[in-house]
Amino acid sequence: MRERKLISSGSRFEREIGYSRAVVDGRWVFVSGTTGFDYATMTLASSVVEQTEQCFKNIEAALAEAGATLADVVRVHYILPDPSEFEACWPVLNRYFGEVRPAATMFSANLLDSRMRIEIEVTALKRGS
Repeated sequence: MRERKLISSGSRFEREIGYSRAVVDGRWVFVSGTTGFDYATMTLASSVVEQTEQCFKNIEAALAEAGATLADVVRVHYILPDPSEFEACWPVLNRYFGEVRPAATMFSANLLDSRMRIEIEVTALKRGS
């Protein structure tokens, strides 16, 4: 039987809504939609580019706790309320995923908080046995 591990960032949202930042199931790591909140201070930068940077920091932390890295990401979903802002994020996305090149989809949808400009969800497959 595969072991299932739940990972939390400590965000109050996880506790109040009832979800995990990430779930590890065998070699698979499923990282929940992650916004640009700095969970240590519960602050949110105003620009979509800064929020994108913070999303990746949050995702990297969850992946590290799961024993994975961004290089293990096989699928990514980007969700933006304003699709016209997506292009501004491209340099950041390319810096983190330019060599990894996971399968990707961008959705346009409202997010929980109107200050949120982007949410990123990833799925990773840890390498090795």
